[in-house]
Amino acid sequence: MATEDPRGIPARIALDSNENAFGPSPHAVEAARAACFGISKYVEHQDRVLVPTIAERYDLDEECVAIGCGSDDLLSRLARAYLAPGSELLRSANSYLKVPNYAFANDALTVDAPDKDFVPDVDAIVNSVTERTRIVYLANPDNPSGAFIDIQEIRRLRRTLPARVLLVVDCAYAEFVSDKEYAYGMLNFAEDVENVVVTRTFSKVHGLAGARVGWVYGSAGIIDALNRIGLTFRVATPSFAASLAALEDWGHPQFVASETMRLRKRLAESLRSMGLKVYPSEANFVLAEFPDPERSAAAAAAELRSGGIAVRRFTSSAYKDCLRITIGIEPSIVAVEAALDRFLRSK
Repeated sequence: MATEDPRGIPARIALDSNENAFGPSPHAVEAARAACFGISKYVEHQDRVLVPTIAERYDLDEECVAIGCGSDDLLSRLARAYLAPGSELLRSANSYLKVPNYAFANDALTVDAPDKDFVPDVDAIVNSVTERTRIVYLANPDNPSGAFIDIQEIRRLRRTLPARVLLVVDCAYAEFVSDKEYAYGMLNFAEDVENVVVTRTFSKVHGLAGARVGWVYGSAGIIDALNRIGLTFRVATPSFAASLAALEDWGHPQFVASETMRLRKRLAESLRSMGLKVYPSEANFVLAEFPDPERSAAAAAAELRSGGIAVRRFTSSAYKDCLRITIGIEPSIVAVEAALDRFLRSK
């Protein structure tokens, strides 16, 4: 989706929102279009159709799956279910920047555990737990850094947390992880261990960001609580249809993941060759740091924007020297590489 700068000029190349540059499966688009003819009607019992389809696709227990209006809806519901005034949500510092809002909405507090160059530090997280901690949130891969820790570290984190604490692992970008066992491994982990939930989304690898459909996997008791406080109709009718069709076209997300990882590697290597620091990423974007104050991230973003290319800057002081660049199609990557090369070489 094209974004606009403050002057209202749309971007020619939008690499600022971690959207799937390859788009959704054509079958999902057609299903959504067809569903619009019935848009005047509710789709009753969506859970009885979409949940079993997700469970079958990933070989899961359907009693342990819940759907929602994006994983954001599900994360909000988890916060409502587990947080109370004065309780604490613990996360890695500089993690997904929206997370404090989940605590704020429930009169709870956000506690930031120190990280290591944006990578979550399991020991620091454990050392930050108090008697008020109710949720530990971990985005893996993380956003906006792309940081990643392996399953063994996540298992170690769960073992050292108090049993009463819910571990929420946000796996929005799981399909882009180089370790192809990770996505299924996290689901198996949530199935085997109490007080762990994994959130997933159709927004990224399936290219359905605008459809707003997510799902979560955890113990039956947690899922029951989430369903009790969810909307009567979890997702919109066209979104429901698009998600079902997306699950049937398994070749499309495999293509998207493969191309994204290929172009991610290319872009990271290219930016490093220009003298920028590029943080290791397992997501569909890279985070680049601009060390030269005369060629700052702010100036680079403005230069790119003047050429019709939108990338993401953040107000957080930790990211003031950084730009996050979504992996686009190959011509978009070529364009951003050329533009940054010109900018960094300019006098």
